[in-house]
Amino acid sequence: MAVSLGMPRPRSVDPTTTDLSTDGRPNVPGLIDRFGRTANDLRVSLTDFCNLRCTYCMPEMGMEFLKKNQLMSVDEIVRLVRIGVEHLGVDQVRFTGGEPLTRPDLAEIIAGVAALEPRPNIALTTNAIGLDIRAQELVDAGLDRINVSLDSVVSETFEAMSRRPLLHRVLAGLEGAQAAGLDPIKVNAVLQPGVNDHEAPDLLQWCLDRGFELRIIEYMPIDGGKAWNRTSMITAADVHAILSGRFLLTPTAEPRGSAPAETFQVRLREAGPDSEVLGTVGVIASVTQPFCAACTRTRLTAEGRVRTCLFSHEETDLLDLMRGGGSDEDIADRWRAAQWGKQAGHGMNRPDFVQPDRPMSAIGG
Repeated sequence: MAVSLGMPRPRSVDPTTTDLSTDGRPNVPGLIDRFGRTANDLRVSLTDFCNLRCTYCMPEMGMEFLKKNQLMSVDEIVRLVRIGVEHLGVDQVRFTGGEPLTRPDLAEIIAGVAALEPRPNIALTTNAIGLDIRAQELVDAGLDRINVSLDSVVSETFEAMSRRPLLHRVLAGLEGAQAAGLDPIKVNAVLQPGVNDHEAPDLLQWCLDRGFELRIIEYMPIDGGKAWNRTSMITAADVHAILSGRFLLTPTAEPRGSAPAETFQVRLREAGPDSEVLGTVGVIASVTQPFCAACTRTRLTAEGRVRTCLFSHEETDLLDLMRGGGSDEDIADRWRAAQWGKQAGHGMNRPDFVQPDRPMSAIGG
């Protein structure tokens, strides 16, 4: 039986309606909201399909994916990003999924965005399956940075969490990224109690040995199986406790700004606080230490809808306007109106919080 994506009903797209009211919005070109934030960091989902089935993201089987004609084409993606860059002040673009490497036209998309003026910084979040073959092509097209999702380097644990025996392909992809000169390479990991939490020190050491920057992310209530449970999740405080047996973590001096990760210098505990810094580790505490007040992100789903927060229950369709003949300024105005309606925060810590129906794979991170 197919599992519904839980696709929310699009917000009304008529800027005169209350749903997309711009009452009180200053007449400025950027993507501002009512709480003083300006979005310059665009996350673009290229597909809702993925070749893994990670337990914290997707159901094990039966997912029903978007059809090709529902997805944005290369030209549509590049045009929407261009509008973001030229009209709305976007200067950072991250391509996500699902799994973006499953799109054979990924290099063409990156090249189209890299040709924009001013050129945005271009990043990719991927599971790295197939990256060993494509990394150089993507770098040549204009890819600047990469994040690779990897929760364990133990084959049995990786297979239990991803439901696929493909660790060797992820590791080959990481090697390919290094060979292509991508730097830094960040590794994203989600810890789950009794599954891979005890492996965190070894995973950090593995990343340090290879020059990768580990980012540990709190498990968020945006999983396809609705299995998230606040009482059993591994928190940022737990991460520090787990790592502290082997490592000393000292906050880095660089201002965090709008970055989701709080970063720490890493030293071996047995070597002492004045020993060599081995690298850095980041902790993304979206649940227990939310950073919504500093958020600078706006998102486009794979079917061209603005989603102002991962936990939104509403989306604003830009692709229908584009396919209906809307001008660049028409599209920019609708995008501005959607961003103006962004909520103050994700609300996870409120008693009335409701988990979004769409899983992470159907949104884009």
